[in-house]
This record gives sequence, structure tokens and C-alpha cells, in this order.
Amino acid sequence: MTEQKANPRKLAVEALIKLEEQEGYSNLILDSMLQKSKMDPRDAALFSTLFYGVLERKITLDYIITKHSSKPIRKLSPQVLNILRTAIYQIRYLERIPDSAAVDQAVRLTRKFRQTSASGFVNAVLRAVLRQGNVVWPDEKKEPVRNLSVRYSVPEEIVKLWRKSYGQEETISMLEAFQQPRPIYVRANTTRVTAGQLAERLKKDGVEARELPLVPGAVELQGGGSVEQMSTFQEGLFHVQDLASQLCCMAVDPQKEELVADVCAAPGGKSFTLAERMGEGVVYAFDLHDHRVKLMKQGATRLGLTGVKAAVRDANAPDQTGILADRVLCDVPCSGLGVIGRKPEIRYKSLKFLENLPDLQYNILSFSSQMVKPGGKLVYSTCTLYPAENEQVVERFLQEHDTFQLEPVKLPSSVLREQDVGKGMVTLLPHRSGGDGFFVACFVKKTHGGVHAKD
Repeated sequence: MTEQKANPRKLAVEALIKLEEQEGYSNLILDSMLQKSKMDPRDAALFSTLFYGVLERKITLDYIITKHSSKPIRKLSPQVLNILRTAIYQIRYLERIPDSAAVDQAVRLTRKFRQTSASGFVNAVLRAVLRQGNVVWPDEKKEPVRNLSVRYSVPEEIVKLWRKSYGQEETISMLEAFQQPRPIYVRANTTRVTAGQLAERLKKDGVEARELPLVPGAVELQGGGSVEQMSTFQEGLFHVQDLASQLCCMAVDPQKEELVADVCAAPGGKSFTLAERMGEGVVYAFDLHDHRVKLMKQGATRLGLTGVKAAVRDANAPDQTGILADRVLCDVPCSGLGVIGRKPEIRYKSLKFLENLPDLQYNILSFSSQMVKPGGKLVYSTCTLYPAENEQVVERFLQEHDTFQLEPVKLPSSVLREQDVGKGMVTLLPHRSGGDGFFVACFVKKTHGGVHAKD
């Protein structure tokens, strides 16, 4: 009996429903369904495009549905709602797919999901969408927050937060940046190869790659398939690391033969970069979970970084290691609002669920400060754009730890907001840095004679 060919549109609807029901991670759901379905590359590409496309544009798509539906969205079954979302996404954003095919396939899907009674409704909504043509957005003067929320598919509470924190123009630039296709950033293993040499090797292997001189060791990849399958990866010539994360390591600025502690290290990218930047020295890479520590050990072995010492440790507890480090990095668990371009599901989580995070972040920073030697450097970082997790945690730490003070974050001025240049706290915005949204603060621990930081 011939195995029935997987339907990429049907799988996209199933994946979207699964994500909503389980509140899992989009990449894990996508990878799992790709492995089980065994689709050919063309169908797999369509499935991935529809899944992530709908996820990134969900608020926009629901706004369009609401404008043309005779029923409230809350009254639609998950199957019908996601059939409509995937069809409208094809109509509005995928030029290579004829509108007629998008409508026809959507109607067929109602039958495959045993929603036959909704086939006429789905057809009517989609025909109305086609007749309207251009979408009429909420008035940008009367409803500026709703206008941005609907156009860029970001909840209103986040739009309000960012407009208050960064202003209207920066917020729009951020939202536009998060919607752009993302390249893959990698960090050359500079103990084995330069970024320029890595880029040339990748090009010879058919991968579009270019060195980014602004960030030493950084290389940008466009396409090229699975990174893990590349011979250069298997040879330990690079590891995957977003540009903002690499900039954070620049701010840590480890020197040769120093001792560095990375207290929330998994999956290990920052620890690897810090070890490569030092050349000689020790990086303690700590994480709470044993399986993640094992992955870091495997990564360090692949890269040949014998100076990386991965171990299990709870960062949210007083230090028991007795380590006194030259540099300590606290890249703490956070809401992830700076990575919604790569992980679009994060944007739909309510800020109310994040209320306990600042206390956790403060505790990790406070406990980790015990590991810093006098004159040493403490770096606090997050991949979020939320002052409660960033500036407010730093301000609380300074109020309660008078042995520390801020020192300027040393990063290229071109990636910073003008008001952050020369300051001890910086916010990396995606349209400026080219990477994720990120926050970095640098402290120095005072010596008895005042402040002295190692250079």
C-alpha cells in the first residue's frame, strides 16, 4: 500500500493548533513534525513558511478575519480559525501561490479536518478578503497603539511599553526589524581559524557567507541548509551565536590567562566565545540542569576548548564554589522580548506572567557578585527589552551593593543609541545592532583603595 503524501497546509494547521494547546516551543514542534512527516524539501519549505508566517502575523491575520467574518473569532473552532489564518497568509504574503489555489486548498482542508459544515463560511470569508484588496488599518492618529499592534502583530501592552521606553520612531524601527528575514550569525573559532578564512571556506562549500569586521570573529550566513551538517561545523571551526550575544562577550572583554565565570551558560555560546577571545585561561560554564551541562561539554570538545569547564550549579543560591573570578557574566533567564524575531510565540505571552522574573534576576546577580574578585568585572545581560528586567534590576543592585559601581560598556558606538554611548548600561536594539534586542550592564568591584578594573 502506497504511503499517503503529507499535506504541508494541513500540517501547518495542526502545528499551529498544537502550539496553542501545549504552549511549547515553535522550533521543537516544527522539527518534530518535519521528522515524522518525511516531506520532500519543497513541501517542507511551504510547511515551515506557513507555520512561522502565521505565527509572526497572527494578530494581523485575526484583524483581517474579524473584518470579514460573520462570527466572532472566539466562536470559531481551532481548525477553522487556523485554516483561515494560513489561507489569508498565502493571499497577502506569498506571491508565488495563486489566490485561487489558497482559497481552494482552504476549503478542501475543512473536509480533511471534518469541518465540512464550515466550508461555505471559509470560502465566503476568503472571497471577501480578495474583494477588499488593501487592508484598512486602525487610524494611526486616533489609535496609534492599536495601529502598530495590528500592523506588526505585537500585543498592545508590548507596543505601549516600547513606545514609553524608546519613543514612537524607535519602536516602529524595532517592529520592522523583527519582521525581516533573519540571517544566521556564527562565531569563528579563532583558536583555529579567522573569520575571514571561515567565510572563504564556507563560500567554497556553497554557503553564502560574509565576515562582519565590526564584531571580531562574527560571520553572517544566508541560507545553506542545516548548520550542524556543514563540514566546517563538524570540524569545530565555528559555533552558532547571535550578533547581540557576541557583542555582549565584547563587553565582558576577557584578557589572556584570566578566570571567567559564566553563571547561566547553557547552551554555551557565550562561554565558547569568551574562551576563544582569551586564547589561554579558564571559563567556568555553569548551568542548573545536568543534560544542558553535558551539551556544553560536547560543544567545548568539538571546538577543542579545553579551558571551558562546564559544571552543574544553581545560580539562584549563595555561591559554594569559592571561586574568585576576574570576570563574571550573568546572562539571566528573562522574558525574551528581544528575540521575538526568532521566536515569535514569545510576543503573545502576557507581561503578567513575568512579574516574578525581576526578583529571580536580581537574586542571580546578587549571588554571582560573591564570585567577583576586588577590581574584577561583573556583567549583567538579558535578551529582553523590558526596563523592569533591565535598568530596574541594575538600579536595585547598586542600591544594595555599595562595593560595586557601573563602568562604561565598551562597544562600537554605531550599534548603540546615542544616549547609551559611554554609559554603564546599554540597550542593543535590533535595527541598530543587526541582532536580537539585548541589554548589557557592566559593574566593577571596588578595591580597598577605590576602584580599579583590569584592562
